[in-house]
Amino acid sequence: MKKILITVIFLVGLGFLGWQIYQKVTDSRKDTVRKQRNIAVAVEVAPVEKAPIREIGSYTGSLYPLSEFVLAPKISGRLEKIFVDIGDTVKSGQLVAVLDDDEYRQEVSQVQAELEVARANLQERKNTLENAKREHERTIALWKKKIASESELDSADSENKIQQAKMRVAVAQVSQKEAALRMANIRLSYARIKVVEINSSEHTVVGERFVDEGAMMAPNMPIVSILDIGKLIAVIHVIERDYPKIRPELEAVVSTDAYPGRTFSGKVTRMAPVLKEKSREARVEIEIPNEQGLLKPGMFIRVEIQFGQRENATVVPAAALIKLNGTQGVFLADVQEKKARFVPVTIGIVNGTRAEVLDPPLTGAVVTLGHHLLEDGAAIILSDQISVTGAAEKAGNPGKRDRPASADKGKP
Repeated sequence: MKKILITVIFLVGLGFLGWQIYQKVTDSRKDTVRKQRNIAVAVEVAPVEKAPIREIGSYTGSLYPLSEFVLAPKISGRLEKIFVDIGDTVKSGQLVAVLDDDEYRQEVSQVQAELEVARANLQERKNTLENAKREHERTIALWKKKIASESELDSADSENKIQQAKMRVAVAQVSQKEAALRMANIRLSYARIKVVEINSSEHTVVGERFVDEGAMMAPNMPIVSILDIGKLIAVIHVIERDYPKIRPELEAVVSTDAYPGRTFSGKVTRMAPVLKEKSREARVEIEIPNEQGLLKPGMFIRVEIQFGQRENATVVPAAALIKLNGTQGVFLADVQEKKARFVPVTIGIVNGTRAEVLDPPLTGAVVTLGHHLLEDGAAIILSDQISVTGAAEKAGNPGKRDRPASADKGKP
């Protein structure tokens, strides 16, 4: 029993001793936190300004021609001649290539001969019909005089009707051959590939050549591509957040690596009515005049679109914005008291480097660096004071090897 009692007393004493140690450690940590909170934090500040600010969206995309199509034959044949090459300017109706057309010329000659036969047959039928009409009229006159019989009258009338039917057949045959001749001429014209009638400009050019002379062509086999680059279409893709801000006729500034430091102007012309489900982006087209022909389809571009602008706005550096306990705001620096006060703000336009503060009205300076270490009412040390204080401390300790030479200036 004595051993049990001694063991219990020992354990109770050990537990009491542990509790005392825990209390001291906890109090020590609290004191350390209090001291840390009271330590001044080195920060950088920037003034709150009154200045104009613009809301600009920046995007990337590619250039496309205003119109683009491929010239291809409708018939098969050997390519005899190509009259254009890459980069050549073309116009509506211009001859681009010629196919071997001997077969189609022979077909035209054959149909023309068949048409002549049909026309001769028609003329023969006309003469026969005239004879049948005169014979029918004589038979009627004789029948009235009781000279011709009833059967002779019926025979003449029947012959007249037969010749009229044959005449209609001959007329139809002529029409058929004329249509066949037109079709043969059309097929012959397919051997001459021309630029279609378009609203072409002086900048309609050959973009690419796909075959060489002598190649065997199949119907719809590409020969050359034709591009209109008098105006270009810049295609960008806009995220869901910016989509409501974009509207037709908005001005756009375009730049490309091909011409550093140079910009080109354009206007928003079309917007996709839907956003892609996978990317949550919408296609936007910008029309860019290209009278000098400097820009080319396929170039990578950067586009800036101005959504809005405000004059005399309250502006702070975007780096000054911070969220504290879920609330967005800034730390307003009291330079005289060396204190930082957290102020919740309502943000307007943010253009990347600066942000507009709509509410409340701000004056003075805001913390731009070191605010993640601050709390409301925390003590601060401005960055210029740190350099002055550090230089003074090093100047007072000549044993420092790394003190700057400027720290000894003016010291006895």
